[in-house]
Amino acid sequence: MNSKWRIIILVLLMTMISEVFGIVSINQKEYDIVIYGGTSAGVAAAIQSSRMGKSVILIETTSRIGGLTTGGLGATDIGNKQAIGGISREFYQNIKRYYEKLENWKWQKPEEYLQTRNREEEDAMWTFEPSAALKVYKEMMAPEKIDVVYNQRLNRENGVKKLGEKIVEIEMESGEKYNGKMFIDATYEGDLMETAGVSNTWGRESNSEFGETLNGVQANKVSMTLKRTISKNSVHHNFIDGVDPYIVKGDPTSGLLPFIKEGGPGTDGSGDKRIQAYCFRMTLTNHPENRIPFKKPENYRDLEYELLFRNYEAAEGPIEEMYSYGDPLVPWINSAMPNRKTDTNNQKGFSTDFIGQNYKYPEASYEEREKIIEHHRTYQQGLMWTLAYHPRIPKKVRDVVSQWGTCKDEYEREDGWQQQLYIREARRMISDYVMTQQNCEGINVVEDPVSLAAYGMDSHQVQRYVDANGYVQNEGNVEAHGFSPYPISYKSIIPKKGECNNLMVPVCVSSTHIAFGSIRMEPVFMILGQSAATAASLAIDNNVDLHSLKYSILKERLLKDKQILSHNP
Repeated sequence: MNSKWRIIILVLLMTMISEVFGIVSINQKEYDIVIYGGTSAGVAAAIQSSRMGKSVILIETTSRIGGLTTGGLGATDIGNKQAIGGISREFYQNIKRYYEKLENWKWQKPEEYLQTRNREEEDAMWTFEPSAALKVYKEMMAPEKIDVVYNQRLNRENGVKKLGEKIVEIEMESGEKYNGKMFIDATYEGDLMETAGVSNTWGRESNSEFGETLNGVQANKVSMTLKRTISKNSVHHNFIDGVDPYIVKGDPTSGLLPFIKEGGPGTDGSGDKRIQAYCFRMTLTNHPENRIPFKKPENYRDLEYELLFRNYEAAEGPIEEMYSYGDPLVPWINSAMPNRKTDTNNQKGFSTDFIGQNYKYPEASYEEREKIIEHHRTYQQGLMWTLAYHPRIPKKVRDVVSQWGTCKDEYEREDGWQQQLYIREARRMISDYVMTQQNCEGINVVEDPVSLAAYGMDSHQVQRYVDANGYVQNEGNVEAHGFSPYPISYKSIIPKKGECNNLMVPVCVSSTHIAFGSIRMEPVFMILGQSAATAASLAIDNNVDLHSLKYSILKERLLKDKQILSHNP
């Protein structure tokens, strides 16, 4: 047999072996670290991977990196600024440097911008425009060796190839394949984790499962945790007493108004597969030259906003006295961002949160998710048009809201709306260590911290129902504060032993619903992304899997890179 035929036969044999065992194709580039999801966690992980000398690719499912940080959430949920270190703090320091340049103030003078989150003596700035965050991320990534691909979605049917407990390749819907030594799932949904066969869950655990008090159904009005952390459950972001839920007032036979579920809320503390509401964190402006007025969406129906009308109509006395907290007129938190823009969030009983309309999202197909996202956008577009222009809305409210609109200079869509929906929670990994309420309260303290979390245990409303008096109520809101920054376990960002030994999950952390309500903040995701990349890089350097990496080695490098792992008040 001549050498030519030997080469042909050898190539055919190698191809067959590759197809059977999932080995890398000879024409495919292999990375040290493959990151799926260009969220804030993914960006931080990519930067850290490069800084540790690793070849890295960042795969983003859309055309824009940064997730919520570049998608509208400019009013950083901090908790405690002392808990933020490493690349996460570096980002906020760079935000401050960005706004120290006068050319970045197009629509407003710096001295005209007032925001209580920022203090002049601080080294960082905590409020920003989405476009500013995007520029800062790209500037941070520019000197690094990071390959970035956009608009690539994982094949969730069979797009993960494993050899034993190790992922060797992931394949996109497009057929593109990416090979790596280590993988990081930095998505809000946990799709790579799920497709790799890693244990996970979604929804609310019962209180009894982990000995908690703030999980499960929370229809009660006031409760306290084991350490007397004050929690006002479902008091905020609820309806005025006496709002009728039926299409024809007082007539149950006429049917329920849209978005109200049949039956009661369930037993307090019981678990379910419902998740806290999503919304768009709107970037609005009142600058005439940059404003796109709110438009009435096609297929708009008054009936979908009847609860909003009735909530205003149920007010006794001046509408300014409807609520003892927040904006006295408008159901929003309209936080000021630079350049006469906002980060606008949910507030009151009927607002931007599309309560109960996201339950299928975690497990839904891409096509189903797109429909859910578009339904949320259409609902919120209709809400803003209603508040600005509908005659059944009090004139005082219309006069305020009609001054605002979306921005011409922020997002890719012509209507000024962003693509990124606020996925407050989706899947959560179930690992060998599950973060719980006791961790948040400092009752249980982990010995292998990779980050601190500092925000209160927080959940937006989960469902809308009819109470025993025949009136509409929201259920699920928890706002439990009063505890110090606490550590997050390394074991909570890697899968169970025996499932996958080269995958890290810095967003869909192993935690209960209520603990995740504290952890799920963008600064923490960046910290966890950096820690995940550090662990992945060190595991490669030491030729071990993630479960065998010595924590002492990881801790030393995290501290060297200015991560904060403990809190001294």
